[in-house]
Amino acid sequence: MSEQPTTVVVTQTIAAAPDAAFDAWLDAARAGAWLFATPNGRIVEVAMDPRVGGAFRIVDRRDGEDVAHVGTYLELERPSRLTFEFGVPKYSEARDRVVVAIAPQAAGCDVTLTHTLTPGMEEWAASVRQGWTDILAGLAAGLEHRCP
Repeated sequence: MSEQPTTVVVTQTIAAAPDAAFDAWLDAARAGAWLFATPNGRIVEVAMDPRVGGAFRIVDRRDGEDVAHVGTYLELERPSRLTFEFGVPKYSEARDRVVVAIAPQAAGCDVTLTHTLTPGMEEWAASVRQGWTDILAGLAAGLEHRCP
């Protein structure tokens, strides 16, 4: 077991303005379409209190089983950065730190997500990377009809 945290970094270019990308993380109606959604699941609950200290809970029903994704917002700097504590209680009591940085680009923005796993949880790094890669692709697909 490592004493140093493992960091996973994923970047996605999105054809949307930074404001739109930022807001998509905090709007319950929109987030339910892409955030923690899986191909074999269905989002059945989205609750968000988008303020520093506020919490979120998104539940994905997978093969009849509910998987809750929970967290607390630590930092909200519209439109460039949000940070939250994150966990999936079904699989671990660990709470990780996730930072989403949004940088403007000529044709939209780059969204770079940095997920710092709790020390000792490095065996989850590959699945965390794949999960966030899929999630950011879903965000991009949901926003691609918007103009930057």
